[in-house]
Amino acid sequence: MYERDVAARAAGIELVEVGPGHARMCMRVRGDMVNGHAIAHGAFIFMLADTCFAYACNSSNAVSVAQTASITYVSPGKQGERLAAEARAAVQAGRTGVYDVRVTGDDGRTVALFRGVSQRLRNEEVVPGLGIAD
Repeated sequence: MYERDVAARAAGIELVEVGPGHARMCMRVRGDMVNGHAIAHGAFIFMLADTCFAYACNSSNAVSVAQTASITYVSPGKQGERLAAEARAAVQAGRTGVYDVRVTGDDGRTVALFRGVSQRLRNEEVVPGLGIAD
């Protein structure tokens, strides 16, 4: 999936780890990602969290897409800082999944909390032929 993820790669988002119901990713805040307050623009923080959510909810090899998502910004990301995102499944009920993502800064402080709800598409595999894990 990462090989085809042009948006994530263009933003410098790196895949650190992915496994059943979880994922970890990171992104360095570049100069072109800061807003008028000289802090990371919320859209880039959202993109990191949303991308991490996508990898976690597709980790069973069942194609899943976002249904809803929300984010709470807690502290600013800084230019040059490496932000890390960790997504974990909270609930999987049928085709609906709920995932929580925490975005942290270099010093371990919480930058943002994200919650995403996913919907599995029927019988579509991320990597055809591998089967879908439950």
